[in-house]
Amino acid sequence: MVKLEGGRFLMGTDYAEGFPADGEGPVREVFVDPFHIDISPVTNARFREFVNATAYRTEAERHGWSFVFRGHIPPEKYEQLVDATVTGVNWWCKVSGADWQYPEGPDSDIQTRDDHPATQISWNDATEYCKWAGKRLPTEAEWEHAARGGLDQKLYPWGDDLTPDGRHLCNIWQGDFPTHDEGEDGYTGPCPPLAFPPNGYGLHNITGNVWEWCADWFHPNYHLTATRSNPVGPPESSGKVMKGGSYLCHKSYCNRYRVAARTANSPDSAATNIGFRCVRDIA
Repeated sequence: MVKLEGGRFLMGTDYAEGFPADGEGPVREVFVDPFHIDISPVTNARFREFVNATAYRTEAERHGWSFVFRGHIPPEKYEQLVDATVTGVNWWCKVSGADWQYPEGPDSDIQTRDDHPATQISWNDATEYCKWAGKRLPTEAEWEHAARGGLDQKLYPWGDDLTPDGRHLCNIWQGDFPTHDEGEDGYTGPCPPLAFPPNGYGLHNITGNVWEWCADWFHPNYHLTATRSNPVGPPESSGKVMKGGSYLCHKSYCNRYRVAARTANSPDSAATNIGFRCVRDIA
């Protein structure tokens, strides 16, 4: 973990090509207290330590299925593995036996992925891990403050240019979504969190790679009236905030790998592109 001193920063964005319906703006000055934050998402190795110590079973394991990206299912196994697809986004497939140990389904495993982020992790799963580790999930304000790395109102943790000097600095989709990922950044799925340079606060893969859960309930307009000092989401809603985008994000569909972008998912949802990192209060 690294210690962040907190303080005031400009949260949100008025970016013209963003998603106003998500509640990305307006830009507002927010204050957060100092806190510690993981330098990377929780890895499979770290999540395994938790499972071994507690015998915890994730929600995907208890449900017996989870969501897998269609492009990660071998075509010859599609009929055998896929029970259903999500209406309107048929690249998300319901696969029996998919969970954190078998993220793409029963024919996959994580034997060579100890240093990859743990995926197929619901918000509820992440919260249980945090309790065991003596940590917690970040608020959206804490997450965004950390992701900005000390830069003021930049699109990405490193600036406004997605690929400065032609360099890829995060793991996102290149090509035609959802049919062909060219993998120009070196990856077509989750990658080790240290694969790309850190931001100004020493945090790796804070955008791209996997979505990261935040503590807050999601609402597109709640922040318009919320406190500006250590803000949190509404007292209840249907989804929890996720930040950072993932390896499946592309400008044509989900340009949410920007620092201020946001989305939500139900707290029991899991998928091959959802993970988390933790924070800890400063005593």
